Parts: sequence; C-alpha cells; structure tokens
Amino acid sequence: MKSGLKIAFFGSSLVSAYWNGAATYYRGIIRALSDRAHQVTFYEPDAFGRQEHRDIPDPDWAKVVVYPATEVGVFQALERAKGADLIVKASGVGVFDTLLEAAILELKQSSNLIGFWDVDAPATLDRVQADPTDPFRSLIPRYDLVLTYGGGEPVVQAYTALGARSCTLIYNALDPTTHYPVPPDPKFAADLSFLGNRLPDREARVDEFFFQAAVQLPTSDFLLGGSGWDDKALPQNVRTLGHVRTSDHNAFNCTARAVLNINRQSMANYGFSPATRVFEAVGAGACLITDFWQGIEQFLEPEQEILVVQDGQQVAQLLQSLTPDRARRIGAAARKRVLAEHTYTHRVTQIEQLL
Repeated sequence: MKSGLKIAFFGSSLVSAYWNGAATYYRGIIRALSDRAHQVTFYEPDAFGRQEHRDIPDPDWAKVVVYPATEVGVFQALERAKGADLIVKASGVGVFDTLLEAAILELKQSSNLIGFWDVDAPATLDRVQADPTDPFRSLIPRYDLVLTYGGGEPVVQAYTALGARSCTLIYNALDPTTHYPVPPDPKFAADLSFLGNRLPDREARVDEFFFQAAVQLPTSDFLLGGSGWDDKALPQNVRTLGHVRTSDHNAFNCTARAVLNINRQSMANYGFSPATRVFEAVGAGACLITDFWQGIEQFLEPEQEILVVQDGQQVAQLLQSLTPDRARRIGAAARKRVLAEHTYTHRVTQIEQLL
C-alpha cells in the first residue's frame, strides 16, 4: 500500500451525533487514518437537522463537505470525490442511499478502490436476505472490499455468500484523545446510567434490562440519555436527559456507579459486535454492565473487566451487591485492556494491512 492515501468517505455525519450513533466510530477511524498521513474528505448530506445539532466544528484531521440533500447535491459530491485513491460508501447515510450505492461504483478506475463500509451489518444483511430484489444485493460483488464494524464470522459468511470479494471486520474501538476519565458531574449522578436513542429493535430490550431493573430497585436512581424517550411511560426512579452531546459523554460515563450497555436485537442476534458505547464508557473508566452477546471475551474479560447479565433481574441483583470500590476496580481494568488492545490506532493498522 502506498502511503498517504486520498480517501473520500460518504457517511451520515462526522460533525454531528444527533440521531447518528456512528459519529464517534467515524471520528475514531478517520482521526487515526489522519495520524498515519492519510487525507480524508468526509461527504455528508445536510439532513435531519444534524448541522443545527453539531457536536464538533470541522476538525483539522479531515475535510468535511456538506452537500445538499438532493440528487443534484449527491452527484456534485461524487464528482468532487472521483480523484480519490479509496472511495467509501457507508451504510445508513440516511438520504439517497440507494442512489449512492450504485453511483459510487461508477467512479471505479484501475488506479482506485471502491469500498462499502457497513456500520449496521445485521440490518443490511437481514434486509437483502429477505428481499431478493433489493437493489444493493446485486451490487455487493462489484465492490472491491466490504468493511463492517462488527458481526464476527456470521457476518463475514453472510457477505461472502452474497458475493462479496472480501469482508473484513473493523470493530469499534477507543479514541483515547476523546474518551477518558474526567471528574464526576452531579447532574449525571445515578446508580445506573444508560445512553441510547429509542429505536424499534432496541426498545423491548431497554424495557427488559433497564426499566425492569428500575422497577425492582425503587430506591435506586436510574439515568436515561438519548433521543426519542419523551413520551415513554417510565418508572418514577428513572430520570431522562434527552440527547446527550458527545462533549458530555465522559462525565456521563464517569459519574454513575455503573453504566449499562444494551445491544439492539439485531446486533445481539449476530454477536461479536461491541457497540461504540462499550469502548467510550470503559475508556472513561466506567464499570460497564452489558447484556450477553457472543464474543465478549475477545474484548473484555467477564467479571474482571465487564459484568454480563441475561435480563433485568440480574441487573438489579448486580447493582445490589456492586460496591463503589469493586466498580472502580472493574472500570480501571477494562480501561487498561482497551488501551493495550482496542484503540482506533490498532484498527487502522488492520485497515492498512488489508489495503
């Protein structure tokens, strides 16, 4: 691989995490690419109010191009991207995804690579497997490479069966320059905190693992961050925050006695998919409790670096016995592990070897 690649990346948003859970993943990967002298231009549509809800200004480690959320805007952005060495279309841009998936392949030349980066492989695979006429299905074999942010061997096998030339797992990781321990903030004080937007394939699992635990522990304090929960009937001991800006994530994760990770149902089905929040929380030194998913031990050791539960009753039981001292020890051990093995620098080394 030649050094200093020019990379064009089409994704949902680099500068806004508003209804955009992939933002911190993009930032970690792209910052690490920049640290290795690659030049990334990130193309994102002006859609869903994200520019009005920015978390960061345009960074110095990437060029951000915000294009109008129109067909004309899409083609203008593609025209600007055509000279890149690697051109990537991420899943879930949010507008004109079908158009982008096909049009980006027309930029293929002998001197470049065209990639598809799936940040929600279970959803993509479930969709195309259920519908043989899905337009993306016939395009998969035309991409030079498919990258996904998780899913383990089941996702690799599924993409290979659909004709992918290659499928490589680039897992979520920690960016230690953005997620690290900070002093506690009283506004985030709680016995257990959970951060996640309200989504159809997540809500039932939040009911089971978070709200059920809150009902069983009426004298404990539960804190819920994320968009979409305003009209949800909640136990009295659950306090809601709404959207939590990424600048507050460290304090959110550092303040509670424990932080809960809940996988969406599709991710839990495939396994091997540590959510971005896992690394953000333990990077800040949080004691993390997670619902079970296959492959946990590849990233963190249960009981020593992470606590694993099967349902809300086990969450409640854990909280009753979890002392602040043990929580701190687990959080410290987890942070040490991810710094040693699971940073975005580790992931970019993997990408470079692939390219």
